[in-house]
Amino acid sequence: MAIQQLGNERTTIYADGLDLVFERVFDAPQDLVWRVMTDPEHVAQWWGPRGYTTTVETMDVRPGGRWRFITHTSGGEAIPFFGEYLEVDPPTRIVRTFGVDIPGFGEPGRETMTLESLEDGRTRLVERGHFRTQEELDEQIRVGMIAGALDQYDKLAEAIAEAVAKR
Repeated sequence: MAIQQLGNERTTIYADGLDLVFERVFDAPQDLVWRVMTDPEHVAQWWGPRGYTTTVETMDVRPGGRWRFITHTSGGEAIPFFGEYLEVDPPTRIVRTFGVDIPGFGEPGRETMTLESLEDGRTRLVERGHFRTQEELDEQIRVGMIAGALDQYDKLAEAIAEAVAKR
């Protein structure tokens, strides 16, 4: 099966069956990347594309814990994202459900995020989102999920760099 690269020079994104896979290497140690990805104050800085803001309503990072973020678009629309943490293994792995609380989105999907410490003090993030059908996956690509994700990963890299500078 040929893999179509959907990302850019900083973030690799590709479809693998019914999974959409995102890979990015950050210039920071694994524990710091974990903290920026799991601390509500940090998440509010980087979640969502540029020009949007995010309110972290709930973020209980433990198995069975819930999360809910509200992204506010530049046009004033509020988009609620939510889910449940299924597995949490700090600082290497999170498995969670992921849903969007808007009509027509369907049932929540499943995401697996892994952090790998690299020899040079950097960290590789691999995020794998699983879709139930090819139609769901194709629709997310069609509505601009890739562009939003690329923007969000750039914002995450900036938040991580800021945390490194404060260390």
